[in-house]
Amino acid sequence: MSSWRWNAILAEFFGTFLFFFIGMAAVASAGDRTLVAFAHGLALAVMVSALGAVSGGHFNPAVTLGLWLATRMTGRRALAYILAQLIAAIAAAAMIGYVFNSPDAIKVNVPALGTGIDAVRGSVIEAIITAGLLVAVFGTAVDPRAPRTIAGLGIGLAVAAGVLGAGSLTGGAMNPARWFGPAVMSGDYTNLYVWIAGPLGAAVVAVIWRLFFLPEADAQTGADV
Repeated sequence: MSSWRWNAILAEFFGTFLFFFIGMAAVASAGDRTLVAFAHGLALAVMVSALGAVSGGHFNPAVTLGLWLATRMTGRRALAYILAQLIAAIAAAAMIGYVFNSPDAIKVNVPALGTGIDAVRGSVIEAIITAGLLVAVFGTAVDPRAPRTIAGLGIGLAVAAGVLGAGSLTGGAMNPARWFGPAVMSGDYTNLYVWIAGPLGAAVVAVIWRLFFLPEADAQTGADV
C-alpha cells in the first residue's frame, strides 16, 4: 500500500480510539444520558473535523460500508478501515478497563436493550438512527454540493441526537464497532445482531443517495463517478 493509504488507516484507528474512549469514559463516570450523548457527539465532531482530510473521518463500519456501496472507495480500502475501527474499539475498551480499574466500567459500555424492546425492534431502531447519521454524512461530507465546513458538527450532532432519542431503547450505538469493543472485552454478546445488522442495514441510505441524489450532484459539478 502507498503511504497515504497507511496514513488514512492510522487516522481511522486513532480517531476511532479517541472517539470511543471519550464516549465510554462518559458512560462509566457519569451515566447521565445527556452527558453521554454530547460526549459522543462532541468527540466525533472533533475527530471528523481533525482527521477528515486524512481518511474521510469514518470511525464507523456502517459509514465505511455506506461509502463503499456508494462507490466512493474500494473494497480493499473499506476492509482495511473496518479492521482498524474494530481494533481501535477493543483498544479503547481495554483502556477504559485499565484507567477505571474495574471490569464494570467495560460492562456498562456494552449496549443493551431497554425494557419492552426485543431484538427485532432493537434492530429496527438502530437501523433508523444509523440512517439519520448516514444522511448527515452524505449530506454534509460526501455530496459534492455539501457544506463541508459544517461536516464535523453535523455528523457529531446526528450521533448526539441518536443517543438522546434511543439511548434508553438500544444504547444508541449506531456503530457496530462501538458495540464490538466492550462486548469483546467483557465477553457479553447478548443480542449481538442488533448492533451489527441494525447499523449495517442502514447502509441502504448510501444506495438511495447513490442512485437518486449523487447523479444530479455529479452532473452539476462535472464530477466523474
